[in-house]
Amino acid sequence: MGRRKVSPNLALDQLVARRQAEGERIVHLGFGESRLPVFPPLADRLAAGTDRNAYGPVVGDAGVRAAVAGYFARRGLPTEAHQVVVAPGSKPLLLALDMVHPGDVLLPQPCWVTYGPQATLAGKRAFGVPIPPECGGVPDPDAMRETIRAARALGHDPRIVVLTSPDNPTGTTAPPEIIRAICAVAEDEDLLLVSDEIYRDIPHDPAMPYLSPAEVVPHRTIVVTGLSKSLALGGWRIGVVRFPEGPGGERMRDDVASVASEIWSTLAGPMQAVAEYAFSEPPEVCAHLRASARLHGTVAKAVYDIVVAAGAQCRPPTGGFYVYPDFAPLRESLARLGVTDGESLQRHLIEELGIAVLAGVHFGDDPRALRFRAATSMLYGRTRGGQWAALRAEDPLKLPHIAEALADIERGFTKLAAG
Repeated sequence: MGRRKVSPNLALDQLVARRQAEGERIVHLGFGESRLPVFPPLADRLAAGTDRNAYGPVVGDAGVRAAVAGYFARRGLPTEAHQVVVAPGSKPLLLALDMVHPGDVLLPQPCWVTYGPQATLAGKRAFGVPIPPECGGVPDPDAMRETIRAARALGHDPRIVVLTSPDNPTGTTAPPEIIRAICAVAEDEDLLLVSDEIYRDIPHDPAMPYLSPAEVVPHRTIVVTGLSKSLALGGWRIGVVRFPEGPGGERMRDDVASVASEIWSTLAGPMQAVAEYAFSEPPEVCAHLRASARLHGTVAKAVYDIVVAAGAQCRPPTGGFYVYPDFAPLRESLARLGVTDGESLQRHLIEELGIAVLAGVHFGDDPRALRFRAATSMLYGRTRGGQWAALRAEDPLKLPHIAEALADIERGFTKLAAG
């Protein structure tokens, strides 16, 4: 399999943490973490579940799977508990799906940094497909059809498509018409759709229409989600997957459970207690989610406005906590600074301007592109007090620590644009 490296987002986060500890002033926009404190009722459930020290079923206890089934049903996806598997994060579930389902993988280009390496780890070929002009997270339907046919002509066997909406890295949400078009291609070409919906519950506008491919082609769609982003529980590692109803879905569920039994055994009992409570969506959790989504949207829009004012092109963010600007309009002036591609742009921003971002090349984008992902959630504060203040503020942009960070970003990009 060759020599492996640490995932680039994790490596960048470790680099920034070390340099900040050494006293450097860096605005950290490079790590996709929902930088919010733990909602206290979740901590209470975790503490109450500490006596759950037995292994339990590989797929998860009946109570948590019933709660997850209810969560999906409230989103227009009728679900029974037997269609659900819980795991320590969505990452191992995505890898297990690659391991048990035959065929190569089609990915939107750009896409989350882990999809491609996981396909490689599973012995598959990953084919990047350009995203449409409207959004990221999904392949352009026409380009996807062309990529499939070209790959098959070369003897490859693409059978899996991974979608993310809202998206990491672009922070955008695929409109229903594009989802339907992708589903039509999947039907024509007999593809499995893996819909990563981990950002679904943090839209910036709650009235924005959302369509899961599982609503259109339920028999060929697997939905993966978790609590890392919506409830800021990345370190607690809680992921879930919903399989289609019927024999095909049952086979995939059993195969994933088999992989789980040899790798992670089961989701830790205390975390199942947390998941059962969170996926039941009591009113206090829903209110906390609404406040979180409001904060994500406000800060992402502020960073979007800064990069656009500096001359970048950028899709307006609509969900999650990312912006993905393209500084191609400034290519000529940036070249005078030695910035000619994504890596040199990332390096210049951190070394010369004190702004850490992750270059688009790490998301499978064209290495020459002057694009990067900025994770705006990193601005909420480095202390729990600052993060709670951001979450509760009527206007978080007026909080001193957020206003100061935004001012640093604006100065940095203004300087960048000036060459």
